[in-house]
Amino acid sequence: MRALLWDGTTARVGDHPEPVRDQQTAVVRVSLAGICNTDLEIVKGYMEFRGVLGHELVGVVEDGPSEWRGQRVVAEINFGCGQCPLCQRGLQRHCPTRRVMGIVGADGAFAEKVAVPVGNLHRVPDGVADEAAVFTEPLAAAFEILEQVHVQPGMECVVLGDGKLGLLVAQVLFQAGARVLAVGTCTAKLDILCQRGIDTVMFDCWRGAPADLVVDATGSSRGFAAAVAATRARGTVVLKSTVADSAQVNLAPLVINEITVVGSRCGSFAPALRALQTNSVAVEPLISARLPLCDAAEALHLAASPDVLKVVLRP
Repeated sequence: MRALLWDGTTARVGDHPEPVRDQQTAVVRVSLAGICNTDLEIVKGYMEFRGVLGHELVGVVEDGPSEWRGQRVVAEINFGCGQCPLCQRGLQRHCPTRRVMGIVGADGAFAEKVAVPVGNLHRVPDGVADEAAVFTEPLAAAFEILEQVHVQPGMECVVLGDGKLGLLVAQVLFQAGARVLAVGTCTAKLDILCQRGIDTVMFDCWRGAPADLVVDATGSSRGFAAAVAATRARGTVVLKSTVADSAQVNLAPLVINEITVVGSRCGSFAPALRALQTNSVAVEPLISARLPLCDAAEALHLAASPDVLKVVLRP
């Protein structure tokens, strides 16, 4: 089969062995796969991954248990051992020996097919188009903030970054009743939020008034310092950026202002799928380009452009 392979130096589309399933896995034929910032950071050296890239997908189960065959699905990306205390608590995403699709030790979704543990599969509700369903994984990551932080109606929240994840986070916090200000660098991207009634401002015009909750979704090692500076005393900073670069961190403001720092990664798929089904979060306006898998290497370069949001691949 064809797949986008990363060897540590070059990303290229080539032949790759088809995935082989066992009793715990299913083979999914990929319908759409989305490029995210983590994929772009991997080709800069993040996680030292080698193999097939990609972890955002929607597809159809081609081979697996009979009750799953032919089902349209999305898939959680963390493959836990299933036996350790964290897995037993339902925290497979933190399993110490986990593999992560397209990121750590497991081939990803920029391919015609991908093998996924059956327990990671979720059926896509009728009425949710593939171009919406492909956002399930990043939207789940946005909803994870609501599991980690008690967001009260009227809470003042700032979202730094107008990339794909930042736009999703701003919408999730807004629908939770927060007073959201999204700070970005691209008017066209921020306009997506303006159309949903969310306040926005360009970085150059932002005065940095302190907020209760500040989310760093800049995708930059410099985002953390900006987030801390914008957080009021006893407020919370949520880190959503995964970057290859190391950040210089001044811990003094965290101590002096008693700021809580929350690392936030993957989330549960159920709230994301409900939001897609009810259209309470707009995702399809975030698609900038649709390209065939044969152009996947070029698609990575396109996805890294500052004015581009989501690029999706169609095997």
